Amino acid sequence: MVVSEKKKLYGQRVVELLESHSRILLVGADNVGSKQFQNIRRALRGKATVLMGKNTLIRKIMKGQVKKMPFLNKLMPYIVGNIGLVFINEGTPINEVRDVILQNKEDAPARAGAISPCEVVIPPMNTGLEPTKTSFFQALNISTKITRGTVEIINPVNLLNVGDKVGNSEAMLLQMLNINPFKYGLSVELVCDEGELYDPEVLDMTDDDYIRMFQQGVGNVCAVSLATDVPTEPAIPHLISAGFRNVLGVCVEIDYDIPAAETIKAFLADPTAFAVAAPVEVKEEKVEEAAPQEEEEEESDDDMGFGLFD
Repeated sequence: MVVSEKKKLYGQRVVELLESHSRILLVGADNVGSKQFQNIRRALRGKATVLMGKNTLIRKIMKGQVKKMPFLNKLMPYIVGNIGLVFINEGTPINEVRDVILQNKEDAPARAGAISPCEVVIPPMNTGLEPTKTSFFQALNISTKITRGTVEIINPVNLLNVGDKVGNSEAMLLQMLNINPFKYGLSVELVCDEGELYDPEVLDMTDDDYIRMFQQGVGNVCAVSLATDVPTEPAIPHLISAGFRNVLGVCVEIDYDIPAAETIKAFLADPTAFAVAAPVEVKEEKVEEAAPQEEEEEESDDDMGFGLFD
């Protein structure tokens, strides 16, 4: 079979990139136009190289390099659909390349038959459309009113949810309102780092996440070790503690004196000696001031002169 010169050059290019790059991103390229590809390549210049091509040809080239690079056996099953490869240059962080890719998205209209990648909500707004379009909104159960000779949407409209298929009516409505609800660009599907494959969500993990996962793993190892009586390093402190408690129990039972058991024996002999008196609350008594006496007492009848008539 005669292989065209163009395919030979492409194969050499793929092999060269595989040999010189140890970190690769698999990206989905659905709904990405040629102009957008140019912008992404320009943004990644000096950081990474974007490679697109036929999946069958890429898998064939990889198959011929499996002996040199065994990890390609794990990578080839993911070369399906509209997939591209982003080869990251040495010294460039993977997160930096991923962020550049995700930032280069462009607004796009909702075309009939497309699957909605996000929730689409139309806010209350004046559409600027003529009243003759009212019947169209009524058919979609959208509440409207006429304001200054134009159709106004009264309430928010939850038009599409994630995963919904865009119908002709939804596409026409968004086009009439001049709304481009979708953002399309390359999507990172898989990370190949030094031959290891993992989900791109791992790139968002912080040091605290790694520490928490490590602590959880150590706890699981310790629990299994204690349950199966198999000593492991995480379980040693617990085993020593349990053994020490057993020794104290035996010493108390047979009345054998060791320094570590003295406090326990003293407590068992007289628990009241270890009781701590509760603090006494001193309540401040409020001194009520005596009401001031009346300076002048009521005058008697005699003082008023009524005694003269007795």
